[in-house]
Amino acid sequence: MTDAALARGHGDPYHLHGGRPHEGPASKRIVTGYGFWIFLLSDIVIFSCFFAAHAVLLRRTAGGPSGAELFDLRSVAAETGLLLLSSFTCGLAMIAADVRSLRWYQIGMAVTCLLGLGFLALEFREFSDLVGRGAGPTRSAFLSSFFTLVGCHGLHVSAGILWLLTMMAQVFAKGFRADIMRRLLCFALFWHVLDIIWVAIFSVVYLLGSAA
Repeated sequence: MTDAALARGHGDPYHLHGGRPHEGPASKRIVTGYGFWIFLLSDIVIFSCFFAAHAVLLRRTAGGPSGAELFDLRSVAAETGLLLLSSFTCGLAMIAADVRSLRWYQIGMAVTCLLGLGFLALEFREFSDLVGRGAGPTRSAFLSSFFTLVGCHGLHVSAGILWLLTMMAQVFAKGFRADIMRRLLCFALFWHVLDIIWVAIFSVVYLLGSAA
């Protein structure tokens, strides 16, 4: 093919693609990230159903205590602070993974794990205190929806911590391989979504519940 034909666009990849070369398919990491977002969106739909049920049952206390009588906002604020900080340290760990810094990655993940465990400890104490005061999940429809919503989030955090520990072990044993980096991306997305859901729980369940 002559230079003139190329100049007219007959075989010129830049001409055929609007002045840009064909970039090819997206990387596996990007495809995995988008696919995992679809999974997370399905999880968000489930939580949305729990939120809707809680909104309907907010005043169905069956003559029992309401959120204003039960919730300790100082403890909940501490839980929120721990989870927000864990999201920050998780982000730092991912930055360390991107630059292949094993030491700082492990430190970031370890701190994230400790903050997550602190969050779970406060939540377990809250649940134990409520049950001890006779405000367990069977006391009223309001408390059933409360324990279901908040407890489901706590189970997700517990699963996230197990996943976190697994990723720490895999990176320690195998390094920052491409497949491990894709799993780290999915974990980071999962952890940050849990943070977003908790902010919604704090605002809708605790703050509005305390004002009701």
